[in-house]
Amino acid sequence: MFRPKSVIAVLTSLVLVAGSAGALADPGGNGQGNGKGNSQKAQGHSGQGKEKSSSDWSHGPSIDRGSVLSVLTSYRDYWSPGPALPPGIQKNLARGKPLPPGIAKKLDGRLLGHLPRYDGYEWQQAGTDLILVAIATGIIYEVLNGALD
Repeated sequence: MFRPKSVIAVLTSLVLVAGSAGALADPGGNGQGNGKGNSQKAQGHSGQGKEKSSSDWSHGPSIDRGSVLSVLTSYRDYWSPGPALPPGIQKNLARGKPLPPGIAKKLDGRLLGHLPRYDGYEWQQAGTDLILVAIATGIIYEVLNGALD
């Protein structure tokens, strides 16, 4: 009465429908069923800013703020404080955000020779802040607020 090929086609269709329903029930793939846990990781941090995903800061350099500030103090003749940035631009100078165009300037090469080097990143000055920027993307990796004050 039933052909074997028809039975196999019907069973395969049922398995595919049941499997796709399960995938739709958990779009985040994190067991929560609503995907909200995944959206926090996409932002790079939770409310406290301590959670890291593999796509954000977990593979970047570890910055020793104390040693960087010490270098700036020791080689004060190689830099001059810039004007304070407007509050709206200052607010956009944050880790994980793109560097706003035209506000940062290159540092003196003599100072760069003493600052720690990180492959794929460069130090720049924005107002009174020292920032470490990813060269390829222009994304701010670290902001040392008021370091060049």
